[in-house]
Amino acid sequence: MRTASIRLTDLWPRRSSAAALPPGQRELRVFPRFSDNPLRPLPSSPEPATLSVGGAVRRELTVTVDQLPDLVPRTTITADFHCVTTWSVCDLRWSGVPFEAFWHEVIMPRCEPEPDVDGVVVRGLDGVQAIIRLDDALQPDVLLADRLDDAALSPVHGAPLRFVSPQQYGYKNIKHVCGIELYRTTPASTYGAKEHPRARVAFEERHSIIRGAALRWPYRLAVPLTASLAERSARRS
Repeated sequence: MRTASIRLTDLWPRRSSAAALPPGQRELRVFPRFSDNPLRPLPSSPEPATLSVGGAVRRELTVTVDQLPDLVPRTTITADFHCVTTWSVCDLRWSGVPFEAFWHEVIMPRCEPEPDVDGVVVRGLDGVQAIIRLDDALQPDVLLADRLDDAALSPVHGAPLRFVSPQQYGYKNIKHVCGIELYRTTPASTYGAKEHPRARVAFEERHSIIRGAALRWPYRLAVPLTASLAERSARRS
């Protein structure tokens, strides 16, 4: 596993000769747990794990995570993961249900969203959330994933369910997903200006105000310590 026996020296993003990375990104050969609050413990997951849909809908819905493959056919994608702090891990294999299919086949008929819904807030059991525009959420490579690299998703990487959006920076890829709230008016971000409305990797949308290229080195310098603290916190949980 890419998370086993991680050393501090493994956590420095390096230039890659094999992978063509997006602007400002460098490669890690390990996949660490990472967080804006690295000391945050892993959340406990209820049994059974559930996913709730609410907000700007006529009817709310709650399903168990185990039910998802019965509602929408599973798929597997191979995609790179890009953290806003400039590190990338290449060729991860995520398996789960496509969010686009879940939207059209489950949310639309069962929840009946308001006609002017503009996006979703994806919430995790750890209290972290991301604001996702609907056109970004409905990209064909976005998954509600429960498997990573042909194994059940671990708590370190977001079990029981992770919102995987490869075209957006990692802070939009919420771990431990438990809720999806539809919105008509964009809510205030819990990250403040640090959360770009779209966070598209190809356009280096790292921050809503500061130019992405200006943040490369300030962010990169914090990677080893932040990732190391997050890994230690996860092991203690």
